[in-house]
Amino acid sequence: MSKLSIACQTLMLSTGLAAATLAGAAPKESPAVSADPYAWLEDVTAERSLDWVRAHNAQAESELATSPQFKQLESDIRAILDSDAKIPGVEKIGDYYYNFWKDKQHERGLWRRTTLEEYRKASPKWETVIDLDALNKAEGENWVWHGVDCLRPDYSRCLIALSRGGADADVTREFDLSTKAWVKDGFFRDEAKGALGWIDRDTVYVYTDFGPAPNGASSMTSSGYPRIVKEWKRGTPIGQARVVYEGKPTDMYIAALRDHTPGFERDFVSRTLAFYNDELYLRDASGALEKIDAPNSASKSVHREWLLLELREPYEAGGKTWPAGSLIATNFDAFMAGKREFTALFTPTERTSLAGYTWTKSHLVLNVLDDVKNRLTVLTPAAGEWTRTDFTGAPTFGTLGVSAVDADESDAVWLTATDYLTPTTLSLAQIGSKPEVLKTMPVFFDASKDVIEQHFATSKDGTRVPYFLVRPKNLKLDGTAPTLLYGYGGFEISLTPAYSGSVGKGWLEKGGVYAVANIRGGGEYGPRWHQAALKANRHKAYEDFAAVAQDLIARKVTSTKHLGIQGGSNGGLLTGNMLTQYPELFGAVVVQVPLLDMKRYSHLLAGASWMAEYGDPDTADWDFIRTFSPYHLFDAKKTYPPTLFMTSTRDDRVHPGHARKMAAKMLDAGKDVRYYENIEGGHGGSANNAQAAHMSALAFTFLWNELGGK
Repeated sequence: MSKLSIACQTLMLSTGLAAATLAGAAPKESPAVSADPYAWLEDVTAERSLDWVRAHNAQAESELATSPQFKQLESDIRAILDSDAKIPGVEKIGDYYYNFWKDKQHERGLWRRTTLEEYRKASPKWETVIDLDALNKAEGENWVWHGVDCLRPDYSRCLIALSRGGADADVTREFDLSTKAWVKDGFFRDEAKGALGWIDRDTVYVYTDFGPAPNGASSMTSSGYPRIVKEWKRGTPIGQARVVYEGKPTDMYIAALRDHTPGFERDFVSRTLAFYNDELYLRDASGALEKIDAPNSASKSVHREWLLLELREPYEAGGKTWPAGSLIATNFDAFMAGKREFTALFTPTERTSLAGYTWTKSHLVLNVLDDVKNRLTVLTPAAGEWTRTDFTGAPTFGTLGVSAVDADESDAVWLTATDYLTPTTLSLAQIGSKPEVLKTMPVFFDASKDVIEQHFATSKDGTRVPYFLVRPKNLKLDGTAPTLLYGYGGFEISLTPAYSGSVGKGWLEKGGVYAVANIRGGGEYGPRWHQAALKANRHKAYEDFAAVAQDLIARKVTSTKHLGIQGGSNGGLLTGNMLTQYPELFGAVVVQVPLLDMKRYSHLLAGASWMAEYGDPDTADWDFIRTFSPYHLFDAKKTYPPTLFMTSTRDDRVHPGHARKMAAKMLDAGKDVRYYENIEGGHGGSANNAQAAHMSALAFTFLWNELGGK
C-alpha cells in the first residue's frame, strides 16, 4: 500500500529537534527573554537548571511516592505494562509478522518475528531479530526504538531508527534482515531530526541536518526540521549526496519517498509549509519535479492508479464544489494530464466525519465517526460511482480500527475493537467474510461495576460538545465522586474510547469517575471542528472544556473540590489555561509536557511548526495569543487549585522550559505546586515501562489525594 501522506499530521507525532539544544545550547532568543527572571530554566542541561529539577523531583517524590499505596499502584501499573498477555501488534514484512515488544525482562524491547500460523496460537514462538537491551549494553547507549523501513520486494535490508533516551532526534542504521546483523559500512545517518528512505538497494533519500552551508545557511527549517532532501548513493560520503529539493527556512519539513507498489513505482517530494498546509511533487526519472495541483490544505494520497484528496476546505473542480471534510477520488494519471473528474467517496454531515481509510488489494475501507462512534464501509473502485457494502461482521460497539495486512497481495485487514471498559480485541478479516478473532487483551481491572455514557454539554456560544463518562453503575449523584476529566482539543486529533489498564487500575477500580471531552480543536467532527478553535478562536476550545466541567457539576456527578483535570502537550496548554482562567472549577490540575509560555513557544524547539495552530507571537497575533498564554495569565494574587507539572528533560518537541518556568513562577508566589521531570523519555514522558508506571502512579496518587479519594 502507498497511502502517501507525508503531511504535517504525521510529523507532529514522529519528528523532533536537532540534538544541539539538548546538549545545552541556548535556545533562540526573543525580546521576551531579557524580561523573564526564569529564562535560565530554558537551558535544558545546564547544571543550575538540573539542580533545580532534582530538588523539586525529590520534593514531589517525598510527598507522593513513599507510601505503601503508591508502591502498590506503581507495581500494579508496571505489571500491566509488562504483561506477557498484552496483544502483540504485528506488521507483515515479507513472509513474517514482526512485533516490537517490551516487558520486565526487556525494558527497551525486542524486535521479533513469527509466522501467521504461530501468531494464531495463544503463545506464539517468536524469533528475536534485535534485542535492544543487549545492544545498549554492548554499545553503552540508551537506545529507544523509533521504527523500521524494509526494502521491497525481498525485504532483506532495513533502515532502523534509534533514539537516545526517547528524544525525537534519532539516528538511522542499516540492518541485514537475512543475517540479523548490522551492515558493515552500511547507510548511517547521524543523530538529528529526519530520516532515510529507500529508493533501491544502493540508493536512499536522506533528509536530515547536513550542517551549515558554505554561506552559513542552516540545512534545517526554523522549526528545527529538515529543509533539504538529497539522493545518496551507497559507498559515497553523505556530503556528496545530490540535492533533490531545497525548501525555505520558514518551511516546516522537507521529505521524499519512493512508492514501491509493483507496477506503480513513483517518487514523491513533500514540502510541508505548516500543519495541514503542504505541497506534493511527482519526481520523474530525470529528477524533474511536477506539482500535484491539489489544494495545499488537502491530504493527498496516491495508491496504484488513484489519487485521493481529503479536503479541509471547499474545493471547486470538474464543475462541482466539494465541501470541506469530503474524501474524493480520481485517476492519478488523468489528474496529472489536467482532468478534474472526481468521485465522492465520503461527504460529511453535521454529525459525521472521516476518521480514516485503508486500502486492500481490491477495496477501500472507510472508517467514519458518527457522533464520535465508528462505522465501517467497504468501497470497491469502479468507473463513476464506486460500489458500497457494509463491513461484514464489524463490531457494533466502541472504537474500531482497521488497517491492511498487505495491500499488494490480499484483501485481509487487521480489525481492532475497544472501549473504556472492554479489553481490545484483534481480528483478522477477509473483506466480505466474518472476522476471525486472533487476540484479546486481558482484563486488567474490575470493570463490572462501571458503565459508559455519552453526554453533550452546551458551550458558551451554544455549541453542542460531546463527552464520554465512565462511572460506577450505583453512583450517587451527590457531587462527591472523585472525577478526572481529560482533554486535548488541537491539531484535528480525535479522542475516542480506548481500554487503558493504567486508567482502570489507577482510577476506575478505586471508584473514581473518568470523563473525556471532545472539544473543538480536535477532529471529532472533521476539519470544521478543528478550524473552529484556531488562533484567535482558541478560547472556544477552553470554553468547551469548561462547559463539560460545569455539566459534570450540574449533573451532580462531582463538584469543584472533587473534580480534577489532566492533559499533555497541547492538552497541557489546555489544562494550563483551565488552571489560570477557570481556577474556581477544579480541585486539582495535572499539566504534562505542556506549552505554557506562548510568547516564547515559537522560539523553543519545534514551536515554530505550530504557528498555523496558535499564531505568531512576534506579530500582531500576540494580541490574541496573550489571552491563552498561561505563563502570562498567572496572577500571584489569585488562588489556584493544587497543581502537578510533569515533563521530560529529553523532550525535544515541547521544551521542558515551559513547565519549569511556570512551576518556578507559581512556587515563588507561594502556590500549591509540585514538579516532576523525568530525565529520559522524550515527548512521551518515559523511555521504558518502569518510567511510564512511575509517572502514571505519581499523577494518579496526586489526583486521588487532592480530590478526596477514599
